[in-house]
Amino acid sequence: MIVFKNIQEIQEYLKKLKKSKKLLGFVPTMGALHSGHISLIEQSKKENEVTICSIFVNPTQFNSEEDLKKYPRTIEKDIKKLIEAECDVLFYPDCNEMYPKEEINSAEDYGHITSRLEGKFRPGHFNGVINIVTKLFATINPDTAYFGQKDFQQCAVIKELIKRNGFNIKLNCCPTLREEDGLAMSSRNMRLSNEERKQASQIYVALQWIKLNFKAKTVAELKMEARKIIEEMPLLKTEYIEICNADTFEIMPRKIEGRRLVALAAVYCGNVRLIDNLVLG
Repeated sequence: MIVFKNIQEIQEYLKKLKKSKKLLGFVPTMGALHSGHISLIEQSKKENEVTICSIFVNPTQFNSEEDLKKYPRTIEKDIKKLIEAECDVLFYPDCNEMYPKEEINSAEDYGHITSRLEGKFRPGHFNGVINIVTKLFATINPDTAYFGQKDFQQCAVIKELIKRNGFNIKLNCCPTLREEDGLAMSSRNMRLSNEERKQASQIYVALQWIKLNFKAKTVAELKMEARKIIEEMPLLKTEYIEICNADTFEIMPRKIEGRRLVALAAVYCGNVRLIDNLVLG
């Protein structure tokens, strides 16, 4: 695996591959890699001749300095996992490389896709995502980019980003990988205590209950019962549970049928914020 830290150097290398018509797959990450990330690498390897992974903990998408400081950084373990997965290229820039001091971040209005749910509870988060992914796409210029469906709203944001910027990039949002008890794999899981980790699986139990009952209950009933299920666990505190149109992120107010829907939740487990979702129907 070749490691690059400089934008110009990786661009020069990838241009040569593009000239030889190599298909490039790209997996952007913030490191602290787990099996979910590796599944994206594996999917890219099936569909492309060269797979590139990036590791960059993007400061502009964090809402608090404390959360940024506590985000797990395990670069040596990450490199070992990428080598074992036979990733071809790692792009591992520092903050000065991605954010030159004179540069000003732009704010984008993507409507409901960025203003609701994560956008509402984490103001500015998606502006940070949009800025860094735009930079990474411009740097790597892949044929296909791979993201995990655990970040369902982020996938919708990236889809709109590709459309607005005219990137000739295919987006592959791959299914969420879960632990045996249903907890969605996440780098933040590393921060959970043993007891928090046990209780965190209740989030998936609540989402499954919504999936099983959404045709028979009103939206209000579904959300109320799911919140009860989650908060049976003393260490869990629900930030939001919503049922939305999976394409527009319009929040469903009452009983609904015949639409593609998604149930999404954000829950604090102790001091660690976890998100998850299930597509309904």
